[in-house]
Amino acid sequence: MNVKKIKILYTIPNFDTAGSGKVVYDLVKGLDKQKFDPTICCFHTKGEFFEEIKQLGVKIYVFPFAINYRPYVTFPIRLLKIVHFFKKHQFDIIHSWHWSSDFSEPLAAKLAGIPFVYTKKAMGWGNKAWLWRSKLSSKIIYINKDMGTQFFSMMKEKAVQIPLGVDTQYFQPVAKIYNSPEGITFRKDDFVIVSVANLVPVKGIEVLLQAVEKMNDSHIKILIVGDANNEYGLELQKQFQADNNYFLGKKSDVRPYLAMADVFVIPTKEIGEGMPIAPLEAMASQRIVLGSKVAGIKDILAAFEHCLFEPNDVDDMIEKILYIMNKPISERNILAKTMRAYVEKEFDIETVVCSHEKLYKNLV
Repeated sequence: MNVKKIKILYTIPNFDTAGSGKVVYDLVKGLDKQKFDPTICCFHTKGEFFEEIKQLGVKIYVFPFAINYRPYVTFPIRLLKIVHFFKKHQFDIIHSWHWSSDFSEPLAAKLAGIPFVYTKKAMGWGNKAWLWRSKLSSKIIYINKDMGTQFFSMMKEKAVQIPLGVDTQYFQPVAKIYNSPEGITFRKDDFVIVSVANLVPVKGIEVLLQAVEKMNDSHIKILIVGDANNEYGLELQKQFQADNNYFLGKKSDVRPYLAMADVFVIPTKEIGEGMPIAPLEAMASQRIVLGSKVAGIKDILAAFEHCLFEPNDVDDMIEKILYIMNKPISERNILAKTMRAYVEKEFDIETVVCSHEKLYKNLV
């Protein structure tokens, strides 16, 4: 007897970068296709990662699933077009990965009679639209503990915490290497710090660069992997011109750079993050991670408080880097293996997919 599959529409503005797109990719790929029929909707087909999405082999719609409220006079007509789109394709659930506080999408879903879920991805609640988006939703997924207490303490009946996950089969323990794909060579007595991030001010990369500059140790090398072709990134490169600082740009595969790392550092500023994927990838690759004590990163390093430093605190970061540098290699290896095991237990993508499947089943 054939059981009707649950038809889920994942909405996301674009796949310009792998960030949230990679999470949607992993979710769609991991869902039990005997029980679920996932589809995707985005605003356009631009972006390098879109080619990866196409490889999933699922239906992809290009449609404006969220609209501007203005002009108000035409808002109802434009909204009805979204309602018609949702009804026409008979989606059972709409799961939004839109970063915005837009409430046109959940309103359209409500009018279409379709359960609406959104994932809160970032530590921001700048306007009342977030409240409307939340009230119109059937369920809300938040990805770190701080979000639960700051944003959803009054909505406990509909808000549920499901962290992001990492594919621990793709990111596996890797042996230490000393040559980068670009041909950069390191000595065995070098201590290589790697940070993978989209270079925007909240990432606090300058704090890491200031810390290493203050340490004044020629054996410490920094690899910054991420798009630096913006005002912040260009200013960093101008300000921190040193032989031990390498700005390598955005990479589609970060594994070779993680393989060079003695430690991975994520120096995010006070505002915090939803849940950065890069440190999870590093831990899955059996690399030690140090991070600032802010929302999102605190969740990732919950079992490793000695690896957290105060945000924007150069001296505290130096203390934590030296803590790792001064450990015998054998002790570093034990810590790295423990971090890998922790990610396998708490953040493996299969566990995350199962949590989503359970939520979807309870909605229909």
